[in-house]
Order: sequence, then structure tokens, then C-alpha cells
Amino acid sequence: MSSLAGPGEPYRRGLPRPGELARAAAGAIPPSGLVLLAVLSVQIGAGFAKDLFSQLPPSAVVFMRIATGALILGAFVRPAWRGLSRSDLAVGAAFGATLGLMNLSFYEALARLPLGVAVAVEFIGPLSVAIATSRRRLDVLWVALAATGIALLAPWGEAADADWVGIGFALLAALFWAGYIVLSAATGRRFPGASGLSFAMLVSMVMIAPVGIASGGAALLDAEVLLIGLCVGLLSSVIPYSLELEALRRMPKKVFGILMSLEPAAAALAGLVILGEVLDLHEWVAIGCVIAASVGVTRTS
Repeated sequence: MSSLAGPGEPYRRGLPRPGELARAAAGAIPPSGLVLLAVLSVQIGAGFAKDLFSQLPPSAVVFMRIATGALILGAFVRPAWRGLSRSDLAVGAAFGATLGLMNLSFYEALARLPLGVAVAVEFIGPLSVAIATSRRRLDVLWVALAATGIALLAPWGEAADADWVGIGFALLAALFWAGYIVLSAATGRRFPGASGLSFAMLVSMVMIAPVGIASGGAALLDAEVLLIGLCVGLLSSVIPYSLELEALRRMPKKVFGILMSLEPAAAALAGLVILGEVLDLHEWVAIGCVIAASVGVTRTS
């Protein structure tokens, strides 16, 4: 008998497959730890993306991020569309377009604002959706807290044009994030499994490709840029999505939402460590207001 084992031989002998090992490793981490790792992964990815702006414009970095996520996710989940109605496909396409525009707006904001500030303003999107689905009087407090945070982040004194444009792009990203949440739920009801997300990522990649390739040009073929872009795609899309999916299987959605509310703080820390962005006291207070509003509306919704 030959001593050479085929590619499936170790698994026939009872050894675990790589995917099973990954799931076992994730199972050893508490679900709250998975969410925090996902939050950190997203913000570290955003930090690397902003560092890449010195070599590529934001639209090109967005294209690299979405393309990486679409290709890796598509390798595991086929973007199925057979048997779906035109209405189903239209919802999936709208989801993909919203995903692309959300990322494009956020990266344009990131090019003009500190990471923590951009994320805090963008977080108004999911916060607004949560408040809109609730009918409690206490929601007035959360709206007031969030509004206070945005008012503190606005550059009233300096009136810097770049800051105001950045705030505008961040608010636009917040609007698209709200639409992303609504369309994500609608797509999930119409597409089987995770095929809706895979389809949306493909649509988003095709939509962003013209502006991303045109703005990036030959720099997109640089080996170092490609490597960083791959890291951005993995850290910002593939890894956090996988961690969040596993966490949601093992914890209540309300607890998940509260932990996700820490994203603005994680973004501020990532900006400090990776980019050297030191925030003023009023900016930390503003981020705290947004986090408090998000936690409050999540607990009471």
C-alpha cells in the first residue's frame, strides 16, 4: 500500500477539517469576546485603510475592500439568483448599492475627520433605526444625547471647510447605514442563507469598480498596496462578519447591540494607536454621548 495519502485521507482518519478547527476555536471564546474582537477588527481595518489614503484615493480603497470581501465570500457562498423574482433581485441589488455607497461615503469622511469622530457621526444611522422602531417616551432622552454628541463634534469654532465636508459625508454614511439595516433584513427574507449578502457584495463591487479603478489607476497593481488592501478587506468585512455571525448564534440580539455600541470608542482608540490621532476632551465627551444613546435605546427598545 502506498505511503502517500490523498488530500482527504487525514479527515477520513478522524482528524478535524480546517473549518471545524476554526469553529472549535471560536466556540472556545465567549460570545461577548467574539463581538469585541469583531468591533476591534473593523476599526483596525479602518485605520489601515486611512493610512492607505496617502497612496490611493478613498474610492480606490473602498473598491479594494469590497472586492476582497466579495471574492472571499463568493468562494464560500455562491450568490444565487435562480428561482428569485425580479422584485427579490431588485431588493438584493438595492442592498448592494446601499452597501457600496455607505462605504464610499464613510471613507470620504474618514479622509477628512479623525477615525473616532467619523464613526461616532456615522453611528447615528443604526441609532436612528432603533429609535424609529421604538415608541417609548424615554427615547427623547436618547435623541437628545445623540444630538448633543453631534453638536459637540461639529467644528463650530474653527469652521474648517474640510471638517464640515467630512461631517456631511459621515451623515450621508449614517443615512446609507440606516438603509443598509432595513434592506439587509428584507434581503435576508428573500434570499436563502447568506447568498443575499454574497449577491449584494457582488453588485456593490461592480458598481464601485469604475470609479475605484479610474481613481486608483496603476497604483492598484502595486504589490504592497494590494497586500494592505487585502488586509483591509479581511479586517473590515470577512473577519468581523464571521465573528458576528457566530456570536449571534450564542447570545441575545439586545446584548449584541449593546456591545456593538462600543464601536465609536474602539474607533477612537484605533485612531490613536494606528494613526496617532489625539482627540480633544469635548470629542471624547461627544463619543460618550453617542455610545450612551446607543446603549440606552438598545436596552429599552
